[in-house]
Amino acid sequence: MAKAKRFRRYLALAGSASLLGAAGLGYAWLRSSLPALDGERNLPQLAAPATVATDSHGIPSIRAGSRSDAARVLGYVTARDRLFQMDLMRRKNAGRLAEIFGDKAFASDKQARIYGFNVRAGRVFASLPAAHRGYLQAYADGVNSYLLQARALPFEFGALGYSPEPWQAEDCLLVVFGMFETLTARAEQSERMLSVMQQTLPADVAAFFTPDTDRYTDQLLHTAASLRPPQPLPAAALQTLLARNGSAIPQLADAGAGESLAGSNAWAVSGRKTVDGRAILANDMHLSINVPNIWYRIELTYPGVEAVGVNLPGTPFLIAGSNRHLAWGMTNVGGDFLDLVQLETDADHAGQYRVGAEWQDFELRRETIRIKGGGERELTVRESRWGPVADKPLLGRPVAIRWAALDTAAVNTELLELEQSQSLEQALAIANRAGGPQLNILFADSGGHIAWTLTGKIPLRFGGDGAVSKSWADGKTGWSGYLPPERMPRSVDPEQGFLASANERRFGADYPVVIGHQFANGYRAFRISQKLGQIPQHDEWSLFNLQLDTESEFFDYYRQLALRALGAIDPAAQADAAGMRDYLLAWNGRADSDSLGLPLLVEFRKQLMEAVFPPFLAACKQADPDFSYAWNYADTPLQALLNAADPALLPDAGRYRSWDGFVAAQLEQAAANLLQRNPGKRLADLTWGSQNKAAYAHPFSKAMPFLAAFLNVPEQTLAGCTGYCVRVAGANFAASERLVVSPGHWQDGILHMPGGQSGHPLSEFYMDQQPYWLQGLPLALQAGDAAYRWTLNP
Repeated sequence: MAKAKRFRRYLALAGSASLLGAAGLGYAWLRSSLPALDGERNLPQLAAPATVATDSHGIPSIRAGSRSDAARVLGYVTARDRLFQMDLMRRKNAGRLAEIFGDKAFASDKQARIYGFNVRAGRVFASLPAAHRGYLQAYADGVNSYLLQARALPFEFGALGYSPEPWQAEDCLLVVFGMFETLTARAEQSERMLSVMQQTLPADVAAFFTPDTDRYTDQLLHTAASLRPPQPLPAAALQTLLARNGSAIPQLADAGAGESLAGSNAWAVSGRKTVDGRAILANDMHLSINVPNIWYRIELTYPGVEAVGVNLPGTPFLIAGSNRHLAWGMTNVGGDFLDLVQLETDADHAGQYRVGAEWQDFELRRETIRIKGGGERELTVRESRWGPVADKPLLGRPVAIRWAALDTAAVNTELLELEQSQSLEQALAIANRAGGPQLNILFADSGGHIAWTLTGKIPLRFGGDGAVSKSWADGKTGWSGYLPPERMPRSVDPEQGFLASANERRFGADYPVVIGHQFANGYRAFRISQKLGQIPQHDEWSLFNLQLDTESEFFDYYRQLALRALGAIDPAAQADAAGMRDYLLAWNGRADSDSLGLPLLVEFRKQLMEAVFPPFLAACKQADPDFSYAWNYADTPLQALLNAADPALLPDAGRYRSWDGFVAAQLEQAAANLLQRNPGKRLADLTWGSQNKAAYAHPFSKAMPFLAAFLNVPEQTLAGCTGYCVRVAGANFAASERLVVSPGHWQDGILHMPGGQSGHPLSEFYMDQQPYWLQGLPLALQAGDAAYRWTLNP
């Protein structure tokens, strides 16, 4: 069956050869680019022979004589399976996609060049300890050895008409910069939004619309005071805004803002919560899902170390996993580690900006972006003392990007040491001094202990909290370095016997350092903590089952609101009202693939946000045409307005006489939207799975859409949701892996991920793990018996 599927995929690819203009897409050529998995290879610079045993799911188990040799073999093996993915990631972050995709990639390249990842990678590399430079170089040497020995390159290179350049040690850091951008760059949009709101709205209105909490977060923190607590309804100010800006503005509110925050779930239970005293870690990291998946499963053995988990291709980092002493997993902090610094310029000082009483020249960095089929474009990046000048002004003024990712002092490779750590205290120290994307990191050790801390550099701000853009010219506002490792927050072996992290706010106003302004809605963290506390004793299976939990109490509010609103629907539409009532009452409270009712609730909430907020925020749109209200805690002000139902604040009083009528109209519109997207269907036909489907794509899908059906994951119904249940799964954003492990008990560990190990569409490992991930079935943590074996000689 697998061979037949691969042959059909070949026929589709080969049949498209004329369209691609590459006759080499014939079957023999495609087959020749499949790497051999058995035999002997020479790997220059190895200090001693090494072996690679590959199991029936393509998972390699590497045995090497040293850490450097293990990194070298890892580079070699990862290039075997993921070379095009690796090259694409380094190109994106170096600002070189247009060289292979043409003008449509120019905007991406321009942003990467403004950030200057291409020059900063070399600076960071030069600052690393010698041992770490050696590991990165060894990894690069392994990749390059594969480039020299490969019988044929992956088909994508031939289709695009280029060959990959040798891998440089600094390219590993380009991949790391890409994760920085994925996880933390969104703070720029938050600061732009808050800056516009501060300038255009009354202070009490801006505060009302931008709290940093919700009822689930409050329960987790026992209502500890926050930096941006929910505010009383500012009725008078809102009424004034409504009178001034009565007409709605489409697409002002981004109802999905909190549903695709690059986040994750992680939790750990201590020996107090297990039968035999073992500590267990669970981690599922939430990211955009592509083909192939972002992670690469790996098992490493070298003197003093046995480690297993997921690797970030293009780097030698084991991001989440376990050695025999410790297990670790990560979630995005979701904080604010980027500020937009207002630059004071004027017509009399061209090419300069003010610093104190002086005018300082911008440093100019010249960048040349080559365009496939279109020559070159020159870009001049202005650099200030605080960072590069953003391409887009803020409220008409230039701003510089002060971002930890662009500071050599805030980026390092200390997390490489985790796989060699032998104690919880050692691992905590490594995490706290590491410089990379700011993350929550949870640990479980072989002695039954657990811990949580932060990793990545946390700015020490003065003169402001970084929420809105300010000038730093007078020296009264800025950063004074980063939180020292010894001051990083920690929690070790808490009384309740577990720790959980789901990107929620963990800090109150009393915490001495500002970590951020908007985190993820607290529902996932609340649900995880609730379930961990309810069960007296856990094992790997109970934690794996929790990763698959689809309960979504979050939408109960909107179901009750909708059911009440049905009474206000026009009597002529009572048949429709009865159908909606039955559909909503059929909801089982979960995001299962066969759940009824949930599609309407999700659409209803979205419709409410798009109808309620615009009249109150119209001034923001007038001040900045690109303004979008994208706030993770938008439900807090939305529900406050709906609960108050103040007639004076009715968003469209010209059409509706009451809030009941207004809400009923939004419910009807939500149902109409659903039916329009599903022609010929009734509401009763629309299960959650019929609306929540996987759309996981190969990068060629956009450039060559005629190949999509053959390279992408087939459209499949998904259980779970993207923001408000533990099992995160959506059309292009989901749990990128699910890991459950106890150090010293690997035989009971679980690890699966979407897609498969290989990036080659004819490989048996291209999508073989997808059914396990999709159906919530376990795969063993450790690689299985060797189906193939390489011997690598110096």
